[in-house]
Amino acid sequence: MNSDAKEDCECAPLQAETSPAEGTHREYEEPEIENPEASRMKRAAAKHLIERYYHQLTEGCGNESCSNSWCASSVGFNRMDNNAAAVKALELYKVNAKLCDPHPSKKVTAPAHLESSAHSNSACSNSQLNHKDSHSVRDNFKDVNYLTEEKVYEILDICGEQEDYSPLIRVIGRVFSSAEGLVQSFRRSKPHTKEELKSLQGKDEDKDEDEKEAAACSATAMEEDSPASSSSARLGEGSSGENEVQRLSPDELSVDIDAVRRVYERLLSNEKIEAAFLNALVYLSPNVECDLTYHNVYSRDQNYLNLFVIVMENSNLHSPEYLEIALPQFCKAMSKLPLPAQAKLAGLWSHYSAEQIRRMVETFQQLITYKVISNEFNSRNLVNDDDAVVASTKCLKIVYYANVLGGDLDMEHNEDEDEEPIPESSELTLQELLGEERRNKKGPRVDPLETELGIRTNDCRKPLISFEEFVNEPLNEVLEMDKDYTFFKVETENKFSFMTCPFILNAVTKNLGLYYDNRIRMYSERRITVLYSLVQGQQLNPYLRLKVRRDHIIDDALVRLEMIAMENPADLKKQLYVEFEGEQEFFQLVVEEIFNPDIGMFRYDEHTKMFWFNPSSYENEGQYTLIGIVLGLAIYNNCILDVHFPMVVYRKLMGKKGTFRDLAVANPVLHQSLKELMEYEGSVEEDMMITFQISHTDLFGNPLMHDLRENGDKIPVTNENRKEFVAQYAEYMLNKSVEKQFKAFRRGFHMVTNESPLKYLFRPEEIELLICGSRNLDFLALEETTEEFWETLHSFGEEQKRFFLQFTTGTDRAPVGGLGKLKMIIAKNGPDTDRLPTSHTCFNVLLLPEYSCREKLKERLLKAITYAKGFGML
Repeated sequence: MNSDAKEDCECAPLQAETSPAEGTHREYEEPEIENPEASRMKRAAAKHLIERYYHQLTEGCGNESCSNSWCASSVGFNRMDNNAAAVKALELYKVNAKLCDPHPSKKVTAPAHLESSAHSNSACSNSQLNHKDSHSVRDNFKDVNYLTEEKVYEILDICGEQEDYSPLIRVIGRVFSSAEGLVQSFRRSKPHTKEELKSLQGKDEDKDEDEKEAAACSATAMEEDSPASSSSARLGEGSSGENEVQRLSPDELSVDIDAVRRVYERLLSNEKIEAAFLNALVYLSPNVECDLTYHNVYSRDQNYLNLFVIVMENSNLHSPEYLEIALPQFCKAMSKLPLPAQAKLAGLWSHYSAEQIRRMVETFQQLITYKVISNEFNSRNLVNDDDAVVASTKCLKIVYYANVLGGDLDMEHNEDEDEEPIPESSELTLQELLGEERRNKKGPRVDPLETELGIRTNDCRKPLISFEEFVNEPLNEVLEMDKDYTFFKVETENKFSFMTCPFILNAVTKNLGLYYDNRIRMYSERRITVLYSLVQGQQLNPYLRLKVRRDHIIDDALVRLEMIAMENPADLKKQLYVEFEGEQEFFQLVVEEIFNPDIGMFRYDEHTKMFWFNPSSYENEGQYTLIGIVLGLAIYNNCILDVHFPMVVYRKLMGKKGTFRDLAVANPVLHQSLKELMEYEGSVEEDMMITFQISHTDLFGNPLMHDLRENGDKIPVTNENRKEFVAQYAEYMLNKSVEKQFKAFRRGFHMVTNESPLKYLFRPEEIELLICGSRNLDFLALEETTEEFWETLHSFGEEQKRFFLQFTTGTDRAPVGGLGKLKMIIAKNGPDTDRLPTSHTCFNVLLLPEYSCREKLKERLLKAITYAKGFGML
């Protein structure tokens, strides 16, 4: 640049600022084979020029009399936001627009940029002297390609002294917008050996000599930003000095997470610095998505996960500024992580505290809720098609499994699989007749991330935070479940189904998905029956038809269901149709009969009000199979049963054995005794004198002895082996003693549900909700779905309300979703009379005479519901 082209060193045309490499790029066409070093140099030059345009548009050159119309310091310049400035900077670079030099009054506002050695002439020498202090600060940071906690504090202190944080903002923008720089930042360092310290000391001495020699010369910015100096920041390449990193095992984290949190805590209090994180994330996310989608970057360097760990530590991610663009783009990038990377990330996050897990959950939930509320989703505009909601749900799944992994896991006590496979239908299915394989022969669906991690949700006794915190109610309200179920069954990559992330769905929504699955199977079996009747001339029978007598309901149902299970188990998946001699209610009568203490199939605990399998029952296994089938049919036909099992039964149905912890609900008295044994501080052997032989009673009160170990009566329980005694005691009571009965029960249950997504969608407590309904009775919600008559009912106590529900519906539990989901009919049944109210429990119909006064209504209704067992029910 000559003196005529730049008289006052304030404003100069772009041509004067371009490096030789950049000028070559613009003057002639490059040869076909380009030097990689030259290519990188030109890209770096272009990048720095665009950065200068950006800061010129946002901060200006500092000269109040500047005449450059594209400089923020010029008179009449229209201010623009950061995104608009970034776009405009690129446009100015393309058209070779005028670029300002920083004015002497402007302290450290220009970015580190490229200058040619041609600029080092007499015309600029005075300007360079005037900017000496400013450049000395800027030059200290221009080569910072990654960050450490110490480096951040160093820059922060210098910026504080200068009262200008723009250098720190630019460093954050450069590092946090670069995947390579962020991956290398905040690494955990290892202590050096004596030999390494000597080697590093020698390198530092050589480095000091080189720097002195460079200072004596007129070194250009191009030399300082050469590929040799920046290559250490590239992905997968080592770095020396303070950032030398220890090679960690796959399960360890190479990021110093505590340092990252401390840095965020100090920097996020500054609004300008916070904006730098936001803008950097907008720039970073598309590049990361591209790296993961097309370049398989994780397979080359697993430390690529560092950037996700670092970004997710930003406590402001859930703020409104991030929800519009930055966070959706970042979630979309994270959702592209390959399965092994997701598993490793879940493993890393599993070491976080409950509050840290909750913060990440709230971040993703905030984005989902924001997108759901700000859009009008319906059957034509499906929430399944919203990229931000889908991506954040996939990210939430990683946190969900981190929550499971970090919780209280029990991966050892698993039920053995059935020794004999459930028999398939002897007839060809419709799919086989059409030349297709039977669907779902591969077994129940399993989440791929569960398989990769080697765990199941049911392995978690207590997660870090409650499973309910992962449910998003606004999403459940707008989800078109019929469409979502279709996407779930088709398993196409083009359409996302939220049923693949069941943790985000509430029990009502999942129950609706199960309802669609059951109904489709019923219709499928019905079509197959029609096909058989046409092809083979069989009698048309599209339903699972049971004809039973009231006085012989167990025998009739057992014989018929056993015949169906042996001949054609697929018929169990047809819609149930029961014929009574004058009655149509089936489930309630079967349950009442089977759980009758006189039959002896189950024991009733007066303390817990629950039933447990009778290990000394004289009934054969077929009757236990029947009750298992009945439970499966209740789910399959969307019916609620009045059964009272402890939670351990549903855990066992889902594949987990009972343990000592389950005794707290199943047998609290025994649990308390064993707990006191474990906590006893004296000598167990001398003071308690118990052995590994235990006693319990059969149904008739006769004592039965059992050795927990061979010759258990000769093995005393001591302080050393009492833990083993407690574990074996619980194992016997909950598993071994009822093994034969429970296996038959489970077999019957699986006959109906083996091809259902039941295990995939529901946790044990939700299975109980499906079968038994909810214990919480909200009669105000029920009132909204029925007619009048509620003043009397509201005056009833809690137990009387349960009697009323039992009298009207056949069970004292609410359906899934609460009483608001119950459709009840109150019908007039004649004029005033002394007759009691009656009900049709199968139709939820209450027949109510038109009593003359409210007092009579209350008296008659109370008598009916209190003494309903045995009469009064049609």
